[in-house]
Amino acid sequence: MEPPSPTPGPLEPGRLYRLAWGLYMAMALGGILWIGARQGVIPLRLFFDPQKWWLDLALGIGAGGVLLGIWKLAEIAFPLARELEGQLADLLGPLTPSEVIALALLSGVAEELFFRGAVQGAVGWIPASLLFALLHTGPGRAFRLWTVFAALAGLLLGALMMWRGNLLGPILAHGLVNGVNLWRLADSARLARGQTEGEKET
Repeated sequence: MEPPSPTPGPLEPGRLYRLAWGLYMAMALGGILWIGARQGVIPLRLFFDPQKWWLDLALGIGAGGVLLGIWKLAEIAFPLARELEGQLADLLGPLTPSEVIALALLSGVAEELFFRGAVQGAVGWIPASLLFALLHTGPGRAFRLWTVFAALAGLLLGALMMWRGNLLGPILAHGLVNGVNLWRLADSARLARGQTEGEKET
């Protein structure tokens, strides 16, 4: 039986937020440069369809809802999913509502621009989805479930990109999933911290 891996402790307040900003800005810039090097001019149509933006809006919200539903079922069915949520909450620590919203928007735009816009456009749907999954991992068995979920998400968002030919739907779905999950994890972290402080006082 594999021994449990130590879970890294929470970063100091604000540090994760600053690290995420740097990472996502670098990812977005890398995506733009990669697309620009391949295509020359980056068309506005890559980001949304002016005539059927409402369809991409609905598809993005729908895809995000499907992914959230899959994760909720995994949380109910697999103790490993609940373990993963606890580890992620410990790692993230408490986040303010504005930080949650900003991280959800940043991650949705930057990751979709890079993986679906640049990588998928260069190497195809399956390789881009696999790379997306491999970069969503961490120490221990619980994080392998995160990798599997990221693979499913990558396949769904990549298929949406192939079908509609623009990033609006994938960005909305990705941002919705990250926003809801970050909000839940931040609540868990605040609750855990409040209980710890209460135990110290007693």
